[in-house]
Amino acid sequence: MDPKNSFAFRKLLSFYNCIFLFTYLATQTVSHDPKFDSCEPKNCGAGPNISYPFWLSQEQESFCGYQNFMLNCNYKRRPVLAISNDVYIIEDICYATNSMRVVNAAVYEETCPPPLHNISLDRTPFTVIPGYTNISFFYNCTSKPKDYNYLYDLSCATNSTRYSFAGFHLEETEMRSNYSLNSCHDYANAPIHTGEDIGSLLRENYTEVLKKGFLMNWTAHNCSTCERSGGRCGFENKEFICFCSDRPRPKSCDDGSSLNGGRKIILVIIGVLCASAGVVFICVIRYCRRNASSTTTPIFLKKKHNQDLEVFIRNHGPLALKRYNLSDVKKMTNVFKDKLGQGSYGIVYKGKLQDGHLVAVKVMQASKGDGEEFINEVASISRTSHVNIVTLLGFCLEGDKRVLIYDFMVNGSLEKFINQENALQANQQLGWDKLYQILAGVARGLEYLHRGCNTRIVHFDIKPHNILLDADFCPKISDFGLAKPCARKESNVSLLEARGTIGYIAPEVFSRNFGQVSHKSDVYSYGMMALEIVGGRKNHEAEMSSSSENYFPDWIYRHLELDDGFELNGVTNAEQSDIVRQMAIVGLWCILTNPSDRPSMRKVIEMLEGPLEALKIPPKPRLYSPPRLLSYSSTTSLA
Repeated sequence: MDPKNSFAFRKLLSFYNCIFLFTYLATQTVSHDPKFDSCEPKNCGAGPNISYPFWLSQEQESFCGYQNFMLNCNYKRRPVLAISNDVYIIEDICYATNSMRVVNAAVYEETCPPPLHNISLDRTPFTVIPGYTNISFFYNCTSKPKDYNYLYDLSCATNSTRYSFAGFHLEETEMRSNYSLNSCHDYANAPIHTGEDIGSLLRENYTEVLKKGFLMNWTAHNCSTCERSGGRCGFENKEFICFCSDRPRPKSCDDGSSLNGGRKIILVIIGVLCASAGVVFICVIRYCRRNASSTTTPIFLKKKHNQDLEVFIRNHGPLALKRYNLSDVKKMTNVFKDKLGQGSYGIVYKGKLQDGHLVAVKVMQASKGDGEEFINEVASISRTSHVNIVTLLGFCLEGDKRVLIYDFMVNGSLEKFINQENALQANQQLGWDKLYQILAGVARGLEYLHRGCNTRIVHFDIKPHNILLDADFCPKISDFGLAKPCARKESNVSLLEARGTIGYIAPEVFSRNFGQVSHKSDVYSYGMMALEIVGGRKNHEAEMSSSSENYFPDWIYRHLELDDGFELNGVTNAEQSDIVRQMAIVGLWCILTNPSDRPSMRKVIEMLEGPLEALKIPPKPRLYSPPRLLSYSSTTSLA
C-alpha cells in the first residue's frame, strides 16, 4: 500500500473506532428492567432448573409464572408442587413439550406411606399423560386375594383381620370379581410411567416402583418466541408478558412495537455505524482488487448437509435457544482470542455476551461427522433443563460454520482434579466430601437423561473430561456429540458402530456378545469414572492386560477386600475412608459385565445416599478390555 492509501486507510479506521466507542457508551445508558433479572431461571440446588410457567416462591417473584405453578424448595433441596392437598416432587421438566415427571412426596417420607387416594386434577392446568400404568391399592379388606404372592403386600396396613395390598393393571371391578373382595374399606389408583417390564417391577418394593413417578402435561402460553428473542416469560395482570432487558413487551423482544427513546437513539447509532462500516468495506475492497494477484474463492459454500441442518433446525420444533450470526460469535470471543481447549469435534473458546455473561464457545470442525454431532448436541441439550446438565444458551449455523454457545464453567473439567500427578493437590482442594458430591451430582444428571419426560438420552461418552465444574464445583454433564435419543418405552439402543472413549466403553458397545446396548452402557462409563476418582489416576492409562494384577478395577477390588483405606492421599479419618469405600463399591456394581446386572442410575443414587452398611461388595468383575491396538479417542470407531 502506498503512503497516501495507507494514511487514508488509517484515518478511516480511526473514524470507525470513534463511532464504535460512541455506540458502546450509548448502549450502556439504556435502561435495564429489574423484572428481567427477577425471572432468571433458578433451582433448588438439586433437580431441574425452574423458569416460566413455574416460579420458586423463595427465589422468584410471582410475575415470573402462573399462580397455580408456584413451587418451593421445602423437600431436600428439590422443587415441590402442591396439587389438591397433595405434594409432588418434580424430578424432571421438559419445557419444550410442556411436560414433567413427578413423584408423590409421601413415598419418600416413610417406608410404608400413608394410604394413597386417587389424584384429582380437576380445575388445574395439569393432566396425566396417556400411556401410564396404574398400581391399584386396596386397603382394609376382610379376605386375602387367592394369588397373594403376585401382588404387593402392604404389611404396614395389614393386621390379623384386615389385609391391604396392591397390584398392576387392576381395575376395581376386576379385583372384586377375581379375588372376591367385597369388603375393602378403601381403593385408589396411582399412575406410573415406566419403560420397564412389569414382571421386573414385581421384584422391587412397591415404594421403589412409585418413586419412578408419572408424567404430566401443563397448559400455558407458549414461551419459545419470547425466549428466542432473548426475553424471559412472565404472567402479570392476568396477561402473558415477555420481560426484556430494557422493558416488558407483549410477545417478543423483537416485536418492534412502541420503541422508546433510548432504543430509537440506538437504531440511529447503528445506522451511522453501518454507514461508516460500509465506507471502510468499500475502501478495503478497492484496495484488494487493485493489489490482488489472483482471484479468491468464496469463504462459505452452501453444501447439502448444511441445508439438511437448516431443515433440522426448522423442523425440530420450538427451541428456547437464541440463534447468533457469525459476526456475533466473533465479537463475543474477541475474534477467537482465548482458547480454552480442543477436542476431536472442535475448539472451545472463552467469550462474553453483551450483558457480561461469560460463555464457552464451541466451534465445530466442518469435516467431522457431517453435522451429526451438531444435531446430537442441539437435539439433546435443548430439550433438557437440569442443574447437573450444562446449559446450551445458543448456536450459530452460517455456511459451513457450526457453533454452540454454553455457560462458562470457571473450574473447567473434573479430569484435572483427579489425574495421578495432581491427585494430592486436587483432594486437598476439593476434599473427599466434595468429590462424593460431584459423583452424586453426575448420577442425578444421568438419571434425568435416562428417565426424561418423553425421550431417554444415552450419552455414550461419560468421562471426567466431559464433567464440567462451575464456581461452586457443581458438576455439569457436557459434550453430547455422541448422544443417542430413544423412546421411553424402548430399553435398547440401535447403533451402527461403537462409540465412546477407550477405558470407559461398556463391553456391549464393543461387542453385542456381552448384551444389548442401552442406558446401562452409560452406567458402565459412570462406574469407571467413579473408580477413577477413587484410584486417583486416569483409567485409560492403566495397564489393562489379561493379568488381574494390572487390571484397574481389580486393583480397586483387592483394596476393598484388604480394607486398607486404599492408601490414598487425602484420606485422613474413618469418615473419609467410608466415603471412598462407598464410591468404590458403587463403581464396581456399575461395571458388571452383564448390563442387566448393573443398577439403574436411580438405584445408584440410592446406593450413594444410603448407609454404607447396606451395600454389599459385588461379584468380582470379569476382565474386559478393548483391543490394545486402538488409539485413545473420544470418537474411536470399534466396528
